[in-house]
Amino acid sequence: MKETRFNIDENRIKRRIMLNNRVRDLFSVVIVLVMAILLVLLYRIGKDSIGWLDLQFLTSNLSIFPEKAGIKGAIIGSLYMMLVVIPITLILGVATAIYLEEYANDGKVQRFIKINISNLASVPSVIFGLLGLTFFSRMLNLGSSILAGGLTMSLLVLPIVVVAAQEALKAVPSFLREASYGMGADKWTTIWRVILPVALPGILTGAILAMSRAIGETAPLVALGIPTLLMRIPNSLMDNFTVLPIQIYYWTLDSVLTREYTFLAAATIVVLLVTLFILNSIAIVIRNKFQKTF
Repeated sequence: MKETRFNIDENRIKRRIMLNNRVRDLFSVVIVLVMAILLVLLYRIGKDSIGWLDLQFLTSNLSIFPEKAGIKGAIIGSLYMMLVVIPITLILGVATAIYLEEYANDGKVQRFIKINISNLASVPSVIFGLLGLTFFSRMLNLGSSILAGGLTMSLLVLPIVVVAAQEALKAVPSFLREASYGMGADKWTTIWRVILPVALPGILTGAILAMSRAIGETAPLVALGIPTLLMRIPNSLMDNFTVLPIQIYYWTLDSVLTREYTFLAAATIVVLLVTLFILNSIAIVIRNKFQKTF
């Protein structure tokens, strides 16, 4: 039996190890710089919000006087908008993922649809705002109502929910499907009773993260013409509305003329950050608590 010998280039190995160490050090420095910038921003925002973020600020309506202004209307507007976004994205997103993964034939058409859904998840948000302005606001004559804003945001986060649901369905072990079919269950019963319960934690995690993006987006609503100064509290889905990011945008612009608006914007940013932190924490808890290993 012939002995196989390998030529080892020790200099090349040393160069690769050295390059790996340099790249690792570079990434470490970048991470430290980013974290330092983030901490400085959080410190400035927290410092500016002191004395302005209180119960009166959370429960008062918008006012032209900074000391009397509050974000009650923006909070209610955000809640109303999410009442539109959540059911639409969950129902359409999960249904689309189930069709693509469980029913559609594996061919060029299915691959084309999957690629385009993945590409839509990376489209700039302002493009969805222009689409919503053209179709929902003008063609359907919904104006800048809550329904128009909710439908536009649903289009924005729908690809994210579809992709997350697809990945969750793919992660379900095949032997669970086979066991269900072996016991005489049909395809829909297998999906409803076996596949969805196992994939649900992954679907919910992706959906909650998508909702976090919808709450924090500004560009689509600006393109849609959502008013930045709205005194009246919305009462129905057809009313005009404003949301927390729009309120931050409005107060940030006006802070050039009136310094007090800087503090109002900082207090609103704190409220929005706390909301996003809670949503992301819920997603992590769901993933860790209900994740199953097979």
